[in-house]
Amino acid sequence: MLYRGSCHCGAVAVEVEGQLRSGELCNCSICSKKGYLHWIVPRENVRVVASDDALACYRFNTRVAQHFFCRTCGISPYYVPRSDPDKIDINARCIEGVDPEELDVTLFDGRNWERSVQASRGRQ
Repeated sequence: MLYRGSCHCGAVAVEVEGQLRSGELCNCSICSKKGYLHWIVPRENVRVVASDDALACYRFNTRVAQHFFCRTCGISPYYVPRSDPDKIDINARCIEGVDPEELDVTLFDGRNWERSVQASRGRQ
């Protein structure tokens, strides 16, 4: 299925191929403040539509994650996650027609990131 989404003003848009059935809430310092609902997908399933001057990027800590956001409205429809830097993390709240209440949402303890990533990889 093809999903479309964007930032609030529409300057940064994404098209994502996949099946959005679940999302993940993280309690880390940035995700909890942004209210991000994570949907991680392969890079080849994502097309970003934005001019270079529409996007800004914020990096912190290990500087692996690339937190892209719209320079105009500040909304982040996607980013490159530290946990999976070869993939794209879509903010499911930015996808058109998606009701987060209908998704199977799991919690990720990002405040204890290293331990949580090891535990999640052990389940795979």
